[in-house]
Amino acid sequence: MKYFFLSDGWTVGRVWELGGLWNEAAWRREPEIRQMDLCIWENGEKLWLYRVEDAVLMVEVKPTSEAQMEPASKAIGQVVLKRLITGDQAIDLLCTAQKIRDVDG
Repeated sequence: MKYFFLSDGWTVGRVWELGGLWNEAAWRREPEIRQMDLCIWENGEKLWLYRVEDAVLMVEVKPTSEAQMEPASKAIGQVVLKRLITGDQAIDLLCTAQKIRDVDG
């Protein structure tokens, strides 16, 4: 598994695998991307941990419609390509950051 952190108000867009953009017809399914119930606080921002399957190389993230209304989101752009990290890197970040656990599930 691979992981990445994503800020509140952002969502996953396109997904890349070894052959290029994820092709649901070829794979016969969507890529497995799951938000975990763990997050960290970094620079006053809540970042949620996401888990993705090994076949995923990179994900595109973009602000949700609510986040697009905020001026800070406009300043940083509309789309970002997220670098994926290993499980060990995710654990290191979780251990060194201020964290909260979502009790609502």
